[in-house]
Order: sequence, then C-alpha cells, then structure tokens
Amino acid sequence: MHKPINEHFCESWINGCPATSISISDRGLAYGEGVFETIRVNETPVLFVQHFSRLMRGLSALDIPFDSVVLEDEVSRYLQHRQYGILKIIVTGGVGGRGYASWPNPEPNRILSWHPLPEYPPTYSSKGVSVYTCKTVLGQNPALAGIKHLNRLEQVLARNEWGQENYQEGIVCDLQGNAIEAVFSNLWVVKNGCLMTPRLDMSGVAGVMREWLLEELPKHGIKVKEVTIPSRELLSMDEVFLSNSVFGIWPVKQYNGASWSPGTITILCQTLVQDLLF
Repeated sequence: MHKPINEHFCESWINGCPATSISISDRGLAYGEGVFETIRVNETPVLFVQHFSRLMRGLSALDIPFDSVVLEDEVSRYLQHRQYGILKIIVTGGVGGRGYASWPNPEPNRILSWHPLPEYPPTYSSKGVSVYTCKTVLGQNPALAGIKHLNRLEQVLARNEWGQENYQEGIVCDLQGNAIEAVFSNLWVVKNGCLMTPRLDMSGVAGVMREWLLEELPKHGIKVKEVTIPSRELLSMDEVFLSNSVFGIWPVKQYNGASWSPGTITILCQTLVQDLLF
C-alpha cells in the first residue's frame, strides 16, 4: 500500500500537486523547450522579483503562453513550510507529439523542486577561487541570449572539462574568443578603477545577481560598463570576480597562470551582497 504524499514536504510539485514524474512526451524533455530558475531561499526567496521577471521574459522569447498568477500562487503555497534551501522552478512547453511544431493551445508544465543549500568553503569568498580555461565555446543567437532556457548542453560540456580537479569554476568564451561568463556564474573585471562585465546580447545568461548589481552599484558611486572583453585581456585586469544569486560574490584568485587578491571593488560588491544573501 502506498503511503499518502504529504503536500508540504514532498520534494517536488508538478502543476500544483505533489508528484515525481512527467510525461515522456513533454517538450522540455524532447527539445529543451522551456526555462528554469534556481532561487536561494532564506526566510523568504532572495531576488524573487528578478527571478520571476527573467522567467517570464524567457517564456515570452520561446512563445510559451503562460499564466503568471497561477505560478506565483503555487510558489507561495510550496514555500509555506520551507526555508534555507534552493527552490528550482521549471516551466516546459508541455506535452506534444513527435516533431518540432508546437500543438495549438499548449498547456505548459510547471515543476517546483526543493534542494539543500550548497556548502561552499568560506575561503571561496574570503580568498577566492581557481578558475579553469574552458575549451567549450558558446554559440551565438540573439533570440536566446540572456534567458535561462532548458538547453544547457554547452554548460554541461564545459563543466565536465575539469572533472574533479582543483578548480571551482570555468570561463567560457564565444566563437570570437571573447570572455562571456563562467559556467554557472557571471563574470566581472576591474581595470584602472573601472568595473566591467561582458555584453550578453549574443550569448550567455543574464544572471539576476548581475542584474541586481548593475542597478545597485551606481547608487554607491560605482559605474559599470557592459563591454566586449577578449579573453586574452583577462590576464591584465586588476581584479576579477564572479557573481551568482546562490553564492553571492567569489573573487578569482587564479586563472590561466595569472593570480589576484580580492580588490577594493570586489570587496565592496561582497559587502553589498552580504545582507542580501547571508
């Protein structure tokens, strides 16, 4: 006899109900048609407005019709008894037949799942991380640039390059050799007091922590430029750091033979993020 599912503590919900499986005809599985968000939850979800806005932008870009009110209500109910973990939201294109064409009036699938917070050593924030030079390159497509769609094959290939070796992240470039981002975080550099982050109009994921920093830093007198950064120029930067809405800010201490200590602007960004995340 199956035990009844406790709605409040089941690890996953599908379309508002506790569940653990989805149709093999789902277009997210078949074609990667869908988007997702990975949200840190303290007492409440961190940067939820930014995460939800990006999710909706992604659905619009993929032309997946969606009722945001339904999902917001489900998230609210799902988190009633959950704190200090990771909420993952996946929205797929729904069930469809064989072939790329979507069915008329598709019904997207909404998946919520709960995961423990990752336990990163404190030294990653205080002293920095070692970063790998990935050989995998990012394709360029302005229609998909910036959104967090379900096709993460480039990131899978890049992350598998360094296996279990002593690296914590990896820098990935576009076809022209410009540094775009890290595998699961965004890239920032400082040169002569100027803070810069790569443009993401052709490839890459526009992280919500990146978005928050772009809005917040000018309030503290720090101007930020979104620019093209050839990867070879990373070695001459004064500071390099990474941002992510789960871990916050990691200084980069080693990359491709170059080394750094956490700099003034990196530490300022960490201070701003500290109260938000920790």
